Amino acid sequence: MLPKRHRLRKPAEFTSVLRGGGHGGARRAGAPRLVVHGKQMDTRAGSPARVGFVVSGAVGNSVVRHRVTRRLRALMSERIGQCPAGTDLVVRATPAAAQSDSISLERDLDRLLRRVLQ
Repeated sequence: MLPKRHRLRKPAEFTSVLRGGGHGGARRAGAPRLVVHGKQMDTRAGSPARVGFVVSGAVGNSVVRHRVTRRLRALMSERIGQCPAGTDLVVRATPAAAQSDSISLERDLDRLLRRVLQ
């Protein structure tokens, strides 16, 4: 489970990351299954890294979307501690994520996080 302090919840927070608002430069990296957007939002010490997920109706019905979201949330809960403090991330699933297994999602996520956080 991803702790509450590590989650993006408000639409404005998602928009800020996706559109590049805030401090510093926004980064984006994509693969066939996922797109990861990242932004250094708060440079204060102790500000946690946060993540949000976008899994649209194009991915599938609600059962499929929730399954993809659960997989991504579990993967990010293992990786959120490695993200720099104050970083906000949005992980967006593409329709190809619906047919992907957890191992493929994990590989893509790791590669994309490295590119966005470098």
